[in-house]
Amino acid sequence: MKYLIIFILLVLIENIYFKIAEQYNIIDKPNERSSHTKITIRGGGIIFTVGVLLYALFFNFPYPWFIGGLLLITGISFVDDTRDLSSKIRLAVHFTAMAMMFYQLGLMNDSPRWYLLIALIVCTGIINAYNFMDGINGITGGYSVVLVLALWYINYDVISFTDGHLLLVLLIALMVFNFYNFRKKARCFAGDTGAVSIAFILLFLDGQLIIRSQDSGFIILFGVYGIDSIFTIIHRLILKENIFKPHRKHVYQLMANELKMPHVLVSSIYMILQIALIGGYIWFRQYLPEYRFHYFFISLGLLALIYFLFKKKYYRLHTMDEVEKRQKNFSNAENSI
Repeated sequence: MKYLIIFILLVLIENIYFKIAEQYNIIDKPNERSSHTKITIRGGGIIFTVGVLLYALFFNFPYPWFIGGLLLITGISFVDDTRDLSSKIRLAVHFTAMAMMFYQLGLMNDSPRWYLLIALIVCTGIINAYNFMDGINGITGGYSVVLVLALWYINYDVISFTDGHLLLVLLIALMVFNFYNFRKKARCFAGDTGAVSIAFILLFLDGQLIIRSQDSGFIILFGVYGIDSIFTIIHRLILKENIFKPHRKHVYQLMANELKMPHVLVSSIYMILQIALIGGYIWFRQYLPEYRFHYFFISLGLLALIYFLFKKKYYRLHTMDEVEKRQKNFSNAENSI
């Protein structure tokens, strides 16, 4: 009964937010770097944080520092969705929220300071990478559903590491969001509000899992996003581009924007790859645990190879097309003379 009430409340709150967003012009207008062509409501992913708050209300508020950090990071992301915000302020809040999460996870007690500093930088990087990957319909919502379902399976069938109610409420929030986003013409986008908050939530859950299982290999839950994000950053650094500025060089962007593949199809490909990645790791961990890290590095290596080959073929063909166009234009100019 509680889950039904939460579902109804989330649907109502999401639609109320749509009205507010329309009234106050919280929208995403297409530009040359966009993967969409019509004005769409921004920040619909606020429903993820609302879902966690409803979970806290219905299930006795078990993670106060985590929820406090979530409210902090969601608040600054919402401000970032509505107006230009200094990156220094944003990162300072991200670090503060992450420190609150670490305190909830119990990492502040025994961990060396250098370890905490590195962990803060890495986790803040993951959150921002998750946000950068939010560029087409369905990708954030669909990918996050895969991760939550994987976490739910692990929690119930492999090792118990968190409150199962949180996973189910989060899944409900994602399904509500996906109803409006996982489609050809999205009603709303997650925005920084949604992408950053769901990344923060998933990092907390994965952190609980890694600490409880003492298995750092579960970072593979972010494997597909990680490969695309890391190698795209490397690619842009090679091109001497500013990695903090918007771009269209992620593989999913090339597939959706340049190859004109449907957004939902591209999002589904990312989901399927992540399902295979997680499923393989869980299988090796259960049946061939001594080889699970072999699988970890080999599978991520294969993903990196796929990324490299796709980029190489795309840019080779793209360059050939440009050469052919220039040659055709030159021939036409000669003929006109």
